[in-house]
Amino acid sequence: MSIQVVFLGTSGSVPTLKRSLPCVVVHAPRIQWMFDCGENVQHQMMAAGVSFHRRMKIFISHLHGDHVLGLPGLLQTMALMGRRETLQIYGPIGLRDFLVCVRETLNFGLTYTVEINEIRSEGIVCTQEGYQLCAVRSNHSVEGYCFALVEQPRPGRFYPDRALSYGIPASALWSKLQHGQEITTARGVIVKPSDVMGPLRPGRKIIYTGDTKPFANFVEFAKDADLIIHDTTFDDALKDKAETDGHSTPSQAATQAKDAQAKCLVLSHISARYSDAGLLLEQAKKVFPNSILAEDYLILELPLKE
Repeated sequence: MSIQVVFLGTSGSVPTLKRSLPCVVVHAPRIQWMFDCGENVQHQMMAAGVSFHRRMKIFISHLHGDHVLGLPGLLQTMALMGRRETLQIYGPIGLRDFLVCVRETLNFGLTYTVEINEIRSEGIVCTQEGYQLCAVRSNHSVEGYCFALVEQPRPGRFYPDRALSYGIPASALWSKLQHGQEITTARGVIVKPSDVMGPLRPGRKIIYTGDTKPFANFVEFAKDADLIIHDTTFDDALKDKAETDGHSTPSQAATQAKDAQAKCLVLSHISARYSDAGLLLEQAKKVFPNSILAEDYLILELPLKE
């Protein structure tokens, strides 16, 4: 059961002919999450085959136009397509005023419920079906958050031979053990799940930074991540500009990924000044070899861990 990460927009500030504005969608079997919502998102969703009707939560990293101006159009398009499923949107303080103002000004109706949740502190933002979404304050020019999508550990492997050795036949009792319940055998022996199962198997972890400069808390926040999607707006030679504007360079993003002992780094939010962003990837790989340059419509698969 893979998790699929779809890059719908990978440019920063302004779109280019090859890159739309920031948006990443993460698919799990029964739900999908969207991170940031730049303009033109509906077109990108249709081109990538991302559903307008599935259960979805949207997370806005900060209230700069290139990360949030796609929301009004997306909400309208979903309504015109007859969406019925409730949509939950999370983001910094001010998100509610923005969406209410746009809706009142444009006077459009919706066919579904929209729940707006303003994030007021770091920590767990929401939980759902074995996943947690956590937030930590970013280091940008306005209030914003980096997000971690964390899959809860899965039960260890079940060993039927161990169950049989305790005199437990194949039955509903096996299911109870697999779901963490102790059972008592017909002989009065208490059997714990750990007696017949291996250790917990770790879940997957995806980090989405939004726009940010490096900051001290990030390494712990992103510890052991399977995938870090990191702001890499400017190349290393423009480090001073990145510092002033609240962005990161490839070497800075790569150092963060290396220190966090992440498995893979994806460079995104690429400035329009780079018609060929190969330079950014080259700089990152010198520090963290398992780096990838994001492109619109890039799809990454994260298989289950054993």
